[in-house]
Amino acid sequence: MYYGFDPLYFLLVIPPLLLGFWAQMKVRSAYARYTRVANMRGLTGLDAARIILGPEGLYDVTIEGIPGELTDHYDPRTKKLGLSAGVARQPSVAALAIVAHEIGHALQDHENYGPLKLRSALVPAVQLSAWVGPILFLAGLFFRIAGLAWLGVLAFGMTAVFALMTLPVEFDASKRGLRLLQTYRLTDGRELQGAKAVLDAAALTYVAAAVQAVATMLYYVSLLSDRRR
Repeated sequence: MYYGFDPLYFLLVIPPLLLGFWAQMKVRSAYARYTRVANMRGLTGLDAARIILGPEGLYDVTIEGIPGELTDHYDPRTKKLGLSAGVARQPSVAALAIVAHEIGHALQDHENYGPLKLRSALVPAVQLSAWVGPILFLAGLFFRIAGLAWLGVLAFGMTAVFALMTLPVEFDASKRGLRLLQTYRLTDGRELQGAKAVLDAAALTYVAAAVQAVATMLYYVSLLSDRRR
């Protein structure tokens, strides 16, 4: 096995990693900025959720508090909307943006939105392949078993597929969320732009994750192709 400087590694792996770090910094910056901006109606994220859920027909969705920051999510399996304290309790533009986005996911689930259903179906396979894939790949390289290494690439490929499938789901949820903020007049025009800035920054993290997954898979493929030659 060859060890040394690999320019392809720096081309395919390092730039996506840097993009991921930049995306995380951007989303945290946007969240911090608009957490300090109060919305015009003085609504907390919890208030906004209660205003929207019923009229949208989401009577089966329950709200629960969860620990952490930027950990807010909607779970289609339990129909639960998990809100962090910073979102549930603060009357900020960022709180409205995040709640509206997560309710966008709840609407996707309620309407049987295809990409969300497909992504949810992939979760068990992705959870397994995410750690099995690299192990199989490295074992195949170390023991010079090409079939095992290619099996690892295929397993890791599920992670790339999942990351790509996440993009339309997240973009659509943000689009729905911004529409909800307008429909229920929870923000004015300036605040809506702030909410969009928060959601655009969050979307960049999913783009970065997809780029990283695809680039890593391509790097694995390139390593195996080089060994065959």
